[in-house]
Amino acid sequence: MSAPLDQARAARAGEELDAERLEAFFAEHAPDVVKGPLEITQFPAGHSNLTYLVRGARPDGAPVELVLRRPPFGNVVKTAHDMGREHRILSALSPVWPKAPRPIAYSEDTSIIGAPFYVMERIAGVVLRRKLPPGVTVDEATLSSLGEAFVDTLVELHELDFSAIGLGELGKPEGYVARQVSGWTKRYEASKTDDLPDVERAATWLADHIPASPPPSLIHNDFKYDNLLLDPADTTRIVGVLDWEMSTIGDPLMDLGTALAWWIEPTDAAPLQSFTFGPTNLPGSPTRSAIVERYAKARPSIPMDHLGFYYAFSLFKNAVVAQQIYARYVKGLTKDERFAAMIMGVRLLSAASVAAIDGGAI
Repeated sequence: MSAPLDQARAARAGEELDAERLEAFFAEHAPDVVKGPLEITQFPAGHSNLTYLVRGARPDGAPVELVLRRPPFGNVVKTAHDMGREHRILSALSPVWPKAPRPIAYSEDTSIIGAPFYVMERIAGVVLRRKLPPGVTVDEATLSSLGEAFVDTLVELHELDFSAIGLGELGKPEGYVARQVSGWTKRYEASKTDDLPDVERAATWLADHIPASPPPSLIHNDFKYDNLLLDPADTTRIVGVLDWEMSTIGDPLMDLGTALAWWIEPTDAAPLQSFTFGPTNLPGSPTRSAIVERYAKARPSIPMDHLGFYYAFSLFKNAVVAQQIYARYVKGLTKDERFAAMIMGVRLLSAASVAAIDGGAI
């Protein structure tokens, strides 16, 4: 029996979209793809860009499902939610890497839904989050195979010839790591609400220990289970990768570090168990060290000497992301009550970054 697909539901209060205006937009820009009337629901997960399911019909009457992405309401960090950039990345990537959704249309016209947005095809799949979807079970063998597929998919991405597919100008890999450390430190300072010594200490250490980078790759920058779509008939097979808003050309070990920072193990401290973005802490799931070993074996030319830095940085970055979300909540720019507890996440993740710095173990 196939596992259930990721489900959307009614949009949160204040985050509804205007269906009539979207119908007019599609009639002008994608009449061969979808026509109204449209049914619009919202995928409830995610803490950054908002994602909606758009149901309509093709010109021949066949049902069609699309996915719409827009920045969060109350967004003030324009460069972090660039819909045009995300659309361009998928336009170049999807023809050569089917795990990237194919974009359909893009608009900068804020009169339609209040912000720039883009629409892409829906890759139907299962998403594993903190809690497994109803009807989904995973045994040890499944989690072992899925963990291998997780690493292999990341390797696939990093091995792509980004220049050949037209993404050579996407980022500036020279000095990328240093810019990331300084940039995320500035983002923390701009969104600071509480005095958190661990954040300050991690930022200082990271700035003083920038490693030399390996050859650059196209990197996702938020590679974790809840951004992956699994085949409903075989949940060990990854069929889609979502949320490309932070992707760029840069140090591939930053991507690996990000994956490791979200990969919570059963032996991690109890408070960190709430940060599992998928069943990484269940029996059968590989450890972080096993993830590193498989990646290193697939890419033997990439040195792993300073992986502890990348792991500590990624925990620090995740703390800053949580801080930005919390600051939006404190300022009343979002009414999403999930964000009220984000300050605890900032404390836990920054403490984990400092522990990684002190202990050096992954």
